[in-house]
Amino acid sequence: MKKIAPFIALLIIITSCTSTQSTIKNIDDNAPTPTLGSNNTFIITEFSKDKKYGYNPDYPINIFYYGGTNNGNINQERFLNALAGPNGEKITYTKLESCCPFPTKRSEMGAGLLDVYQLSWEGQRNPVKLYLNIYEKGLLMVPLGLSLKKN
Repeated sequence: MKKIAPFIALLIIITSCTSTQSTIKNIDDNAPTPTLGSNNTFIITEFSKDKKYGYNPDYPINIFYYGGTNNGNINQERFLNALAGPNGEKITYTKLESCCPFPTKRSEMGAGLLDVYQLSWEGQRNPVKLYLNIYEKGLLMVPLGLSLKKN
């Protein structure tokens, strides 16, 4: 019972804080499912021109968790490991937090959270934060100011 109580409290908080309408603007259920490259990263061919894409919680990178794995973070890693700094620099990333509850039909609780990652690379002035969403689908693109890792 002691282990169940925190989960129930979290469930109540998430569902009470979740609005009935999603603020996420870039969900696209018709977006193609990402494919994996030989190095276990997503193959990304599009580059975003929108300065909000990935940098704003209303325009997260909609990774969409799909079957074949029990690890919900694996697709976030597959996306992030495909990226590089603006001039091809090797990036490092850290998950900072989960935030920004929103309603979704793809969660047993009826709500999802965005994951916030901090990206850094050598020579960078300020680390960048990206918002990733494993619950919804969208076209995967390289966020403005970043590039693809060279193979």
